[in-house]
Amino acid sequence: MSQPNGQRSPSVVIVERSQMSSELMAAALRRSRYRMEVVGCTTDKAGIRSILSKKAASVALIGALKDGHRAAFDVTRELRASNPDMSIIMLLDSMERSAVVDAFRAGAVGILCRDEPFHVLCKCIQSVHQGQVWAGSEVLRFALEALAQTPPISKFRRNPSKAPKTLLTKREKDIVDSVTEGLTNRDISRRLSLSEHTVRNYLFRIFNKLGTSNRLELALYALHPRHVNRSDVTLVNEAS
Repeated sequence: MSQPNGQRSPSVVIVERSQMSSELMAAALRRSRYRMEVVGCTTDKAGIRSILSKKAASVALIGALKDGHRAAFDVTRELRASNPDMSIIMLLDSMERSAVVDAFRAGAVGILCRDEPFHVLCKCIQSVHQGQVWAGSEVLRFALEALAQTPPISKFRRNPSKAPKTLLTKREKDIVDSVTEGLTNRDISRRLSLSEHTVRNYLFRIFNKLGTSNRLELALYALHPRHVNRSDVTLVNEAS
């Protein structure tokens, strides 16, 4: 399934606390004007593994799970490790600081409150599918505050000036520079004459080299040690 501009439409897998709620959400997405494919819906880890073993998804929508409060974060971490090309959205019951920070650290690139209107959810899915980070101003503030307070997890982040020049290749440095400019994966692919898939693979390797877990941390890492301005980080406006 493709959109009018030729870009492939999002393929979504849904993990929710009850089968009924996941199926209702799947039905709504399929009927929406945003032309999305739902490859499956489930309520637990085993279910999502089964779905993804049969068909790939570009976006995972993770809500509360029946396995307990922390299960959604565990599933997000597992999916990020096993499916680096997949963009993950976490659907939170409330935008509490601890939950927002844990969602980013687990590897989510989109964070949305369950109370948001359905069309906002659709826009969020479209945005992360295109390589963007979906974060409202309050969500971004929580993330920036947490990153500022957390000791660096990589020896190179403890003293970036001493990081070996060979840590990143020239191509990887070009991609990091593009991320800090707020470019999407599609924009980066055009700038560097690479496929979007190749850009995603480069980003995953860069995350592993630098000890970062998502584009937000990568942008902040690249901007360190000079002052980090919030305008340097891509912010998706949910109200747009």
